[in-house]
Amino acid sequence: MHPPRSRTTTAAGSLARAVVAALLAAFGLFGAGTGPAAADGEVSWTVATASGDFGSDRRNYSYTLDPGGRIEDGLVVANHGTTPLHLGVYAADAFTTGQGRLDLLGRDATSTGVGAWVHPDRPDVTVRPGESAEVPFTVALPDDAAPGEYMGGIVTAPAPTGAADGRRLGIRIRLRVGGELKPSLSVEDLRVRYSGTPNPLGTGDATVTYTIRNDGNSVLTARQAVSLSGPFGHWDARAGHIDDSPRLLPGDTWKVSVPVRGVTPALRLTGTVTLVPLLTDAAGSVAPLAVVESTAHAWTLPWALLLVLVVLCGLLVAALAARRRRKATLREGPARSGTPLTQE
Repeated sequence: MHPPRSRTTTAAGSLARAVVAALLAAFGLFGAGTGPAAADGEVSWTVATASGDFGSDRRNYSYTLDPGGRIEDGLVVANHGTTPLHLGVYAADAFTTGQGRLDLLGRDATSTGVGAWVHPDRPDVTVRPGESAEVPFTVALPDDAAPGEYMGGIVTAPAPTGAADGRRLGIRIRLRVGGELKPSLSVEDLRVRYSGTPNPLGTGDATVTYTIRNDGNSVLTARQAVSLSGPFGHWDARAGHIDDSPRLLPGDTWKVSVPVRGVTPALRLTGTVTLVPLLTDAAGSVAPLAVVESTAHAWTLPWALLLVLVVLCGLLVAALAARRRRKATLREGPARSGTPLTQE
């Protein structure tokens, strides 16, 4: 157990707060309330990576480690307030929110990856006003750690809280466990819903819904395209621009709903979703992977056109019936009396 190393903060408090706020906004790891308070007497702090064997002025932590491996690093906490600052320190797994941002589990939640393998040297730290303290931590992988990419972070929060909805500041940790990398995306629950059109000869609108699942072991983004077509590939209609999915951690899912305009009601539609997985390495380079394609079918009965056809068929049947009645009347000729004439 190493005691925290204290040192006087030399950078201007306002500049440090601005830098940290920009980094947190770029990472998208935390929600509202993570920025340091500005008023005197309120809790106000920043966090940064420690300088050491991994370099200085790092934006976040990024490691590659084999199962059973172990490394040491540190987190620097700076107190910009006017009162002593007591913070809890913990590690947590990351997850993708419903808004497509990366966030970290709360202190009481159970982590199985980064949050279970990163161990701060102490559970809390006290920092005097205008000073900073370094909290060392250890990354220790179990021997059976599965290969792949893991996301998490090391977090500070006013002790003894640290819930996900409280004020927290932390730094992202991206961990690559040695072994074969198997990036993979799949499409689940693909459905096509056609809304029709009152114009019997016009086109209608459709909605394509599906779920993207990251069923591989690396962090991926999905580039998406959606199209609809009739029998034999005719009457093709394509959706407009679809934003890329957020970064999906292994095991994450992302639900998508896409409108498609100008769809011909061709009795049976085929909906096709095409995904291009995008793999981003630690240096920020993006590599597109093999295309993933999934299809689903839907029946689209053109009710307006069918109604017109039914009316026309009814008129045709009525006309034929009237014509047969007229022919039958002409064949019978004029009516005759059945009583013979008599003479006196």
